Amino acid sequence: MGSQSRLIKKYPNRRLYDTRTSSYITLADVKELVLGHEDFQVVDAKSGDDLTRSILLQIILEEEAGGAPMFTSDLLAQMIRFYGNAMQGMMGKYLENNIKAFADMQQKLQDQAKAIYGDNNPLSQDLWAQFLNFQGPALQSMMGTYIEQSKKMFLQMQEQIESQTRNMFSGFQFPSYAIGKESGTRGDGNTGGGAK
Repeated sequence: MGSQSRLIKKYPNRRLYDTRTSSYITLADVKELVLGHEDFQVVDAKSGDDLTRSILLQIILEEEAGGAPMFTSDLLAQMIRFYGNAMQGMMGKYLENNIKAFADMQQKLQDQAKAIYGDNNPLSQDLWAQFLNFQGPALQSMMGTYIEQSKKMFLQMQEQIESQTRNMFSGFQFPSYAIGKESGTRGDGNTGGGAK
C-alpha cells in the first residue's frame, strides 16, 4: 500500500471512476472507503477541482435522509446560522475536535476489548453498542454536562470579548459626538458674538 491518496474522478454524467481499480464506483462504494479509513480524493475529471467535501456531504445527506438521522432540524439550523458569522472558523474547529475526542474514546474502548477478549470474540465486536446500551443514561448526562459547561465557557469568553472591546474604546472620544456638542456651543457663541 502506497502513501498516495486514492484518486477518484467525477465525470459530467455524475459517474465516479476509481483510478486504482480502473472501474466505476457508486456513492455507497465511497462510503465504504470512508468506513475503511481509506485516504482518497475526488476530483472533477474535466477541471481537476477537488470535489471530496461535496461527495462527503452527499453521503451525509443520504444517511440523514435514511431511517436514523444524526442531526436534528434545530441543530442543522444552528449550524447554518454560524455561516458568515465571526465564529464560523472557530465553530468548525470546535466540532472537529469534539468528534475526534469522541472517536478516540471509542477507539480506546475497542482496543481495551481486543486486549481482553481477542479479535474474534463477538463481545468485542458489539462492545461499543453494549456500552451505550448500559451506560446510555449516564453518557447522556455526562455529554449534557459537558455541553452545558462548554456553553458557559463560550458565554464567558463572549462577555470577556465584549468587556475588552468596551475598555478598548472607552478612552476614545468619537468625533461625531464631540462635533455635535461643540457646534451647539459655537452656535450660541456666534449668536452672542453677532449681538455684540
